[in-house]
Amino acid sequence: MEKWSKLFLSGFTFLLFISCGKSDNVKDPRTLAEERFEDAVFYMQGSVAFQNGIAEAVAIDPTYEPGVYELSVADLKRGLPHKWLPQYNKAVTLNPEQRIPWRGYLYLWFYRDYEKAIADFNASDSLTPYLDYPQGHSVDFWRGIAYLGAKDYNNSIAYWDKHITKETEDSGEDWVELEAFLYRGIAYFESGNTKKANENFDKVIQYFTNSADAKYYKAQLLLNEGNKKMAINMIEDAIVDFNNGYYNNRAYVETLRQIYLEDLEELKSKIIASN
Repeated sequence: MEKWSKLFLSGFTFLLFISCGKSDNVKDPRTLAEERFEDAVFYMQGSVAFQNGIAEAVAIDPTYEPGVYELSVADLKRGLPHKWLPQYNKAVTLNPEQRIPWRGYLYLWFYRDYEKAIADFNASDSLTPYLDYPQGHSVDFWRGIAYLGAKDYNNSIAYWDKHITKETEDSGEDWVELEAFLYRGIAYFESGNTKKANENFDKVIQYFTNSADAKYYKAQLLLNEGNKKMAINMIEDAIVDFNNGYYNNRAYVETLRQIYLEDLEELKSKIIASN
């Protein structure tokens, strides 16, 4: 009897050891979700393998925010807002500090909803104690564009001033994005301040000689001043720059105030035909 008891105890101890060993190797849901996510992103974004893999990661851990967010991206790029926004807002719930200013960026570029974009950029100020930089630019940069899109030139210029001043203080004026000077120039141009507009377009050309956009606007200013010769030279330079790829554009969407070759050629014809 004692022998059987010892054998039973030994067997139980062995099974307990095996059981403990197995439990130590069991992965938690977050780790499993991360691993499934990493496997999925090797496939083309939006493909069946990609979407299914991301969905599996989220099914494993519904609080895994990178996966929750990524599920919304394909619908965004396919132009399906009724699917994109509900899914994206789930990510907002899990990570509001990052996803709210990012949502503002998406409202701005994919839907041209300037009011909602500005509201999200403004909300980011209270969510974090620091200046947010969704998609690599400050919310002041994005607010400058959003207000320009809404044709609120005073606010647009105010945020461009704020953004450019901070970037200049932090890194020097030559590190300021050329789009900041370009868009501030456009805000001045459209609001009728030709002197300030010209100063900003000159800044673009000063720091990067090739800019179809800045030269396009400068050609218009020169024409309005009656300087036809300089205007035609400027627009011809703009066409060369455009054909070489030096114009403001974005992936996936048309950028704000994007110019096309037809715009440049039309302005050239207008200058030639002017008296």
